[in-house]
Parts: sequence; C-alpha cells; structure tokens
Amino acid sequence: MSQDESPETLKRTPLTDTHAALGAKLVPFAGYLMPVQYPSGITAEHKAVRQNAGLFDVSHMGEFIVTGPGMVDFVNYVTTNDVAALAVGQAHYSTILNDRGTIEDDCLVYRSEDRIMMVVNASNAAKDFAHISKFLDRFDAKLEDVSDATALLALQGPNAAKILQKYTTTDLSAIKYYHFEYGAVAGFGGILISRTGYTGEDGFELYFPNEDALGVWEALTESGEVTPAGLGARDTLRLEMGMALYGNDIDDTTTPLEANLQWLVKLKKGDFVGRDALVKQKEEGVKRKLVGFTSTERAFPRHGYPVFVNGEPSGEVRSGTMSPTLNIPIGTAYVPTAFSAPGSALEIEIRGKRIPATVEKTPFYKEASHL
Repeated sequence: MSQDESPETLKRTPLTDTHAALGAKLVPFAGYLMPVQYPSGITAEHKAVRQNAGLFDVSHMGEFIVTGPGMVDFVNYVTTNDVAALAVGQAHYSTILNDRGTIEDDCLVYRSEDRIMMVVNASNAAKDFAHISKFLDRFDAKLEDVSDATALLALQGPNAAKILQKYTTTDLSAIKYYHFEYGAVAGFGGILISRTGYTGEDGFELYFPNEDALGVWEALTESGEVTPAGLGARDTLRLEMGMALYGNDIDDTTTPLEANLQWLVKLKKGDFVGRDALVKQKEEGVKRKLVGFTSTERAFPRHGYPVFVNGEPSGEVRSGTMSPTLNIPIGTAYVPTAFSAPGSALEIEIRGKRIPATVEKTPFYKEASHL
C-alpha cells in the first residue's frame, strides 16, 4: 500500500462501515476502501450471482451529469457510440478516446429527457472529467461531477428481478435490457433503476443519493435472499463473460478496434475525438487483437504473465483466473491478428514454464441469464 493509499486517506462509500461489520476484507481500490470479499469467500459469492442473486456496492464509480441544449452533441463528440440514436430511458456502453484513438476509459451513457449521465471508472474519474471538459466550449452544454454524492448498488443474478420487484412498484418486466426508469425502492424515491450489469446475469444497477444507501442495502439484504458480493467476485464474473476491465484489457495504449470493441465505434455519426486515428488504423489494418484463451493445464494465468505466439513474445496476460463456474483457466491477451481466430495456439509462461493455451471465442461462460 502506497503512502497515498493509507486507510486514513482513502475515500469511503456510504456503506464502508456496513461492509466492515459484515466481516468483509477491505482493500484499497481506485482511491477507495472497498470490500474485495466477505467471509463466505469469492467462489461462494460468484456462484450466488450465477445461481440466485448477489448485491455489490459499486458506489466508487464516477458519475457525470450533462445538461443543456447541446448535451447530446457534446457526449456524442467525446464518446464513440451514437448518443443521438438513444431513446429517452435507454443506455449504452461506449468508450472515451484521445486524439491517438486509444482508450481513456470505457463508460455507460444514460439518456434522460433533460440530462445525460455518464458513468466512468473510479480510477479515471478525475482524469476523464478534465479530458472531456476540454471540449465543452464547443457546445451549449454543462458538465457536473456528482460522483461523491451518488451511491450505486448492483443487484445481479437470475432471480434479481423477482427479488427487487418485492421492494418497488415500478414494473421491472417493462424495463428492457439497457433501459432504465426512475422509481422508488424500499420507500426511497428518485432512484434510477437500470437493467444493466457487469456479470452477464440479469440484474439492475440502482443510482441514488448517498444518504439513502444504508436503507436500500438493508432492505435488499434483510431477508437473506441476496448474498453480499465484493470486487473479487465482480472480477471473476465479468471475466467469464469476456467483459473488458480498464487497466487490464483496455487502456490508453489500446484502441477499440484492437480490443474487439469496434461495435462501440460509429464512424458514420460524424466527427468525434479519436475518429481520424481509428479511420487510419482501419485503413492500414489492425495489427493485434484482444482474445480470450483457455488451457487444459491446471494452471492459474495471472495478470502480467508473459504470452508467446508462434514462439515469439506477444505481450502479457491482461486478465486471468481459474473460472469458478467452468473450473478451467481463462484469460485474455493481445495477439497478432493472424493468430486471433478461435482455435489458434499460444503459450503462457507460468513460473518459468510455458503452458499451452488456445484462443477461445468469448464469453467463456455461455449459460448466463442475459445472453
């Protein structure tokens, strides 16, 4: 732990004391003190989400509110997906690029009648705000960082809707995937109820003021139907789905075209930050691709382990774990495009020994409730 990550200097979510009381292991993460796991352990939490429902405190995430007549044009310019194509009450996944076409962050964009909310990674929030603010003067729009006032809980799992419906009069069956409504949960009003998540399972992300966090958390967990889940399970769940993690699978050295996120890039929508660089890369050909891999060896492919393709170094493992659901090693790495097809061979160096691995199409887990 670095000096600036001492417990005294770390930010806390409105539920940090609650996690401590539940016996969670609290660790520094993105400037916050966050629960990585509870006493039941990562595997139990992971399986609870796959089989029933888990509840994550992800209040560390960053939220920006954009308002004004030019809000759509502004967010369209600083992100790659087409915000103008969003209906009111709809959200999408997107990326924020720099002029080099590499990824400053990935984000969610929520379009309401009078505002757009951008949700960014906690570790990048200050950087992202400064980056996109540079372009504000071109648009009739205002940008506000409401991260420190906003709590975010993610209820995820095949039974999430059935459980959450007990606490809200909002008809959850009417909220489609990547859509949202405002409603009350457990008597707390003004909550943005979004059918989104980072696990592959059905589920909801709830955005609301910090002061309501304890009440909402206690209401959702009091019956014992829902398992509190930490960052450890969040990571294994998203990796089984092949979902990118900023700082591992994507960063400011990678482009969306390399990271298999080309579906987030709408070149036809008009100009946006990084567009010219992506057009050039597309014309010249993408030299490397992010791929998923598995191995028949009982080995744990950790982040940072060297990767070899055709005997030559090919960077390192970007994300890796032993899949709790599939009970096999899974991971991601960048490989030359010529070797990126499923079935292609590569090697992972683990403790000085090269282990054979095979490129596999993601998601690794193909039975999730929101596929």
